Amino acid sequence: MLSAFVNIFKVPDLKKKLLLTLGLVAVYRVGTYIPTPGVDGYALSQALQDMARTQGGAGTIFGIMDMFSGGAMNKCTIFALGIMPYISASIILQLLTTVVPQLERMAKEGEMGRRKLTQYTRYGTVVLSIIQSFFIALWLERTALFNRVIVPTPGWGFRLLCALTLTSGTAFIMWLGEQITERGIGNGMSLIIAGGIVSRIPTAVHQMFILLKPSNAEAVSLGPLQAIFMLAVLIAVIACVIIVTQGQRKIPVQYAKRVVGRRVFSGQSTYIPLRVNQAGVIPIIFAVSILMFPRTMAALIQNGAMQKFANGLVEGRLLYNLIYALLIIFFTYFYTAITFNPLDISENMKKSGAFVPGIRPGQATTDFLEHVMSRITFSGAVFLAAIAIMPDFIYRMMNVPYLVASFFGGTALLIVVGVMLDSMRQLESQLLMRHYDGFMKKGRLKGRY
Repeated sequence: MLSAFVNIFKVPDLKKKLLLTLGLVAVYRVGTYIPTPGVDGYALSQALQDMARTQGGAGTIFGIMDMFSGGAMNKCTIFALGIMPYISASIILQLLTTVVPQLERMAKEGEMGRRKLTQYTRYGTVVLSIIQSFFIALWLERTALFNRVIVPTPGWGFRLLCALTLTSGTAFIMWLGEQITERGIGNGMSLIIAGGIVSRIPTAVHQMFILLKPSNAEAVSLGPLQAIFMLAVLIAVIACVIIVTQGQRKIPVQYAKRVVGRRVFSGQSTYIPLRVNQAGVIPIIFAVSILMFPRTMAALIQNGAMQKFANGLVEGRLLYNLIYALLIIFFTYFYTAITFNPLDISENMKKSGAFVPGIRPGQATTDFLEHVMSRITFSGAVFLAAIAIMPDFIYRMMNVPYLVASFFGGTALLIVVGVMLDSMRQLESQLLMRHYDGFMKKGRLKGRY
């Protein structure tokens, strides 16, 4: 594997792409430390830490936003919104594509249709950024919510400046991601998210060293056996995530014989790869947003009935984890049904003269693909639910900081593993194309897509 990394720098074009990718990610990381005008970042950071300690786990939905922004939300820097508006706009447009005929036809137009949908996604990102940043400005002005002053000079001037700053930051991040995708290595948006998550690892390691000190007075100290057990669990969880991320069910496909002029071409054999985890991390994001929404709104509105309802949804309780798991399973099936259309696949196979051995073309093939996909989706949904609950389980059982526990599962681990696999797969394909060895002696890496 080390020789493969050395070979990367022997190819000028590949070396240029890799350095460009690292440079743009570094630019993004620098932007996460530039403060937003009018916001006391230190006071906000202390207030969010207090909220996380009193409410448990990640606190509110802003804890999820902080993870996706690489810690920028914690101090409300210019990249505080991160890439979340772009993700939300992409998901909304993808959902609308299945119900709006004009968008569905546009998606089937090839490159021109893809460019139009990308442009609509950009417009949606800007609109969502303006709305979210304006409400964040109102939220920061709530002195009673934080028990301290976050915005020294509140008012419409601050609200407009905050909305303009955060929206511009999100637009710049979107541009960085597109530049990485076009001129660098890997998917730009995914790499930006993964870079923000990986940047939290040194802080998590530092907190672990504090817990391992015998004289630690701030939290319960961890013994050597507990640390070894956590390391073994971490390795096992990462291995399981890699297996499920790359796991797929191969449906054999046979092409009929074709006659072109006087020549007869024999039928070819191939397969349709059906992913075990077709939905990725989207179900976890949906489920967390729904569960955290009542608590966040209760903090903003200060309504008694909503506050009582929100207090019932507390991390760590059996009811919370049960609802959380059921929501993840539901959204896994929901998102898979949107992104995977067995009817289109069977129709395309029928037009090209392909068929599944033993299955009649047409409706029988559609029913077969739908049946197989529903069965493998169940195992993927159960795995997602287990991985999502794992950080909370580690947090409660081992009594470690939630930042440390978050790397034992959940959205962060799934994103980092998936992005690393995709990037290494692209690098390996570039090396093999130039007659170099890949990262593995036997076989090849498989990405998520």
